[in-house]
Amino acid sequence: MTVSPRLALVCLAAAATLAACNRDRDQTQPAAPAPGAPAAVTPAEAAAPMAFESKTPFAEVSLTLPVAIKSQPDLHARLYAAGVRDLRQFTEGAQADRTEAGGDAGQPPYDKTIEVTPGAETGKLFSLIRTVSEYTGGAHPNASFSAILWDKALKREIAGPDLFTKGSDLSALDAALCAAVNAEKKKRDPAAQTISLTSADWNCPRAAATPFVLAPGVAPGKAGGLTFLIGPYMVGPYSEGSYEVTVPQAAFRTLLAPAYADEFAGAPKPPAA
Repeated sequence: MTVSPRLALVCLAAAATLAACNRDRDQTQPAAPAPGAPAAVTPAEAAAPMAFESKTPFAEVSLTLPVAIKSQPDLHARLYAAGVRDLRQFTEGAQADRTEAGGDAGQPPYDKTIEVTPGAETGKLFSLIRTVSEYTGGAHPNASFSAILWDKALKREIAGPDLFTKGSDLSALDAALCAAVNAEKKKRDPAAQTISLTSADWNCPRAAATPFVLAPGVAPGKAGGLTFLIGPYMVGPYSEGSYEVTVPQAAFRTLLAPAYADEFAGAPKPPAA
């Protein structure tokens, strides 16, 4: 059978229109997921929560994050996932421990809290304090600190030593940290014994081995120093508690790496009353 030229042109036009419609529909309507496949997750749905809590007969755990972390979504998601994983492992360990011990009838559940609070922030850097309190029996819970330094442009965590020129001699910073610890000890107890880097009973921590965050400065957008986080038992008996001591940036400015030197200026802000 012979198809007239006019009919052929009509058919071609209809086919082109149908293809265009299908193409437009493909661009505006997502394809349906295959049976049994998980639904697509939108960016809003993927945002990490600000807190996590779980209670079982064996353990009670919680995680809290600061509002400030919303400005760094990559770090937010990472810290939330790591915190929840840590707490779930703690709960599983508590269940195994208590079950092996016969349930520890009458004993309270184990307890672990992770609280993340903000340090100072500059144009390039964002800092956070991570405080962990853990109780598994005994006279008192155990507390520990860690710090997070985040390079906002690189979108990655950096280690404390990365702030300083590679191979720097940090002895001046060690001395400044030791002086700050002793000043705080005297403030709490004028009769407190002075400690040193090599004293017998208690000694000053080394700066490179002590977590720290940026200290707020009087210069807008700049850090005025570093605040070191020192847990119980590190520089004195448990009764003294923990220490947060600040070393002014003037004490270590010559040690700073060129990439981060401009993030520091002026004096630290006085602590809030």
